Amino acid sequence: MSEAVDTTTLCLFDVDGTLTAARQRVTPGMEDFLQRLRRRVRVGVVGGSDFIKIKEQLGDDVVEKVDYLFAENGLVAYQNGQLVAVQRIQGCDWLFQSIQAYMGEDLLQDFINFCLNYLAKITLPRKRGTFIEFRNGMLNVSPVGRSCSQEERIEFYQLDQKERIREKFVAVLQEEFKGKGLTFSIGGQISFDVFPEGWDKRYCLGLVEKDSYKTIHFFGDKTKPGGNDYEIYADPRTIGHEVTCPEDTQRICQDLFFN
Repeated sequence: MSEAVDTTTLCLFDVDGTLTAARQRVTPGMEDFLQRLRRRVRVGVVGGSDFIKIKEQLGDDVVEKVDYLFAENGLVAYQNGQLVAVQRIQGCDWLFQSIQAYMGEDLLQDFINFCLNYLAKITLPRKRGTFIEFRNGMLNVSPVGRSCSQEERIEFYQLDQKERIREKFVAVLQEEFKGKGLTFSIGGQISFDVFPEGWDKRYCLGLVEKDSYKTIHFFGDKTKPGGNDYEIYADPRTIGHEVTCPEDTQRICQDLFFN
């Protein structure tokens, strides 16, 4: 007889660096492992990327392979394969919030102009295209540009590890836009996210509260302050697990749920 699923326990996973290598496709081994894990506990994915990028990495049928999928930290949410939208706003019907509506056009343009001016003053080995990407609930800023190749991505990441390019950029933005209600979060290899305070990965926790889980595990690789996994990792509603790669994620889950 197969073992019953523990419906009181939920495992939430970051994507880049946790389930996959940065911006790479999930391996068949990890896909199989997640399906085995779903026979033990509930499984969800929470990423800062938009839904299209998460599908590129985890498969077009990802919403059918996990119990929850939260894109853009939960601003776009799926449960049991169905779109359930986002948080209820002041008692209204389910609505999608947007970064444009939150910031307003004046602040949005000030922010974009400041970023582009900052980028114009720094020299990198490569600069490509799409330096600022609009998502539903956030802006994604990439000094090298999201159009870079995989080789250029790695080149920038190695340089960023030494020279803290993103960290310095964020520090300048935090000072310039102090008091504007914005949060800056570094994740992945080439970019950082900008979103309203409270719209970090903890946002998804509000969407699972109704399911009354006794235990919520979170697995992520950017768990230090300033990283895009930090807030949910440190939240008292979760048991946080810092990982270094997908193999590390699988090892910890194996120890927790199979041994």
